[in-house]
Amino acid sequence: MQLGMIGLGRMGANMTRRLTRAGHQCVVHDVSIPAVQALVADGAVGTSTLMDFTAKLARPRAVWLMVPAAVVDASLNALLPLLDAGDIVIDGGNSYYRDDVDRAHKLAAAGLHYVDCGTSGGVWGLERGYCLMIGGEPAVVQHLDPLFASLAPGPGDLPRTVGREESNSTAERGYLHCGPNGAGHFVKMVHNGIEYGLMAAYAEGLNILRHADLGKRANNAADAETTPLRDPQYYQYEFDLADITEVWRRGSVVASWLLDLTATALANDPTLERFSGRVSDSGEGRWTLQAAIDEAVPANVLSAALFERFSSRGQAEFQDRVLSAMRWHFGGHQEKKA
Repeated sequence: MQLGMIGLGRMGANMTRRLTRAGHQCVVHDVSIPAVQALVADGAVGTSTLMDFTAKLARPRAVWLMVPAAVVDASLNALLPLLDAGDIVIDGGNSYYRDDVDRAHKLAAAGLHYVDCGTSGGVWGLERGYCLMIGGEPAVVQHLDPLFASLAPGPGDLPRTVGREESNSTAERGYLHCGPNGAGHFVKMVHNGIEYGLMAAYAEGLNILRHADLGKRANNAADAETTPLRDPQYYQYEFDLADITEVWRRGSVVASWLLDLTATALANDPTLERFSGRVSDSGEGRWTLQAAIDEAVPANVLSAALFERFSSRGQAEFQDRVLSAMRWHFGGHQEKKA
């Protein structure tokens, strides 16, 4: 099958390579000429302009946008005049699902089809495959099935889930048509919100383990500003976090791919010195919480994980100063040096 791919970054480039290896023809475009040239060397058809790009695609065209959410609309506005009725646009980035609903209506008015595809797999997807969460018209999604099937991991060596022995769902192959427009990115949005919570739980737990030697190093002199460690004899452990994450990987109930990656990071850099601890958020966590508010559904863990990311970027600095100021003014409490 033929596909046009716009956006050849970390995800788009490797998705193109995976499709090409599976026998699909990929026509590619990117603002970076070297990025296009690299994919041409791997078997793709390169283009230098959007007009050239659309001209090299057979109708009905299938165009996959793999660009940041903030530039999807600009990309669409540039692309739409070059498309014809019946063509399909797939947004595989991390767009807000409400934008998908609006874009689908806009494209439908021009006789075009829109598919939103939440894509998970990161830089490992070329070899492992990509988990795909898809929203759109059933017939259009079915038309694109060969592409989704090639991008997805396939069943692999995972045993079938008990109770699903008779199921024919594509979910067991790593991709799923989740519903109408917006459904794919809604599922991916919540997926990423959960990811925030999982990552925060691992990070907090490992931090507790890292400080379990406090009894060996704490200054237990009591003063008005610091609660002393009451029982230092219970905090005499010096844990090897690389070994702990490794043993958790093997048979533990908390084993996961995220834990695998954490174990790899700690094995190569036990103190994680190369990282500053400034954690970004790309929007999905915020949107997940907005949906939880609209639905009146509690999301305590996910909200705490998102707010911790804000704190990591220094966004709590002023409120911390306010706390210190209040303590000084009501009790004369001096700030202790870090």
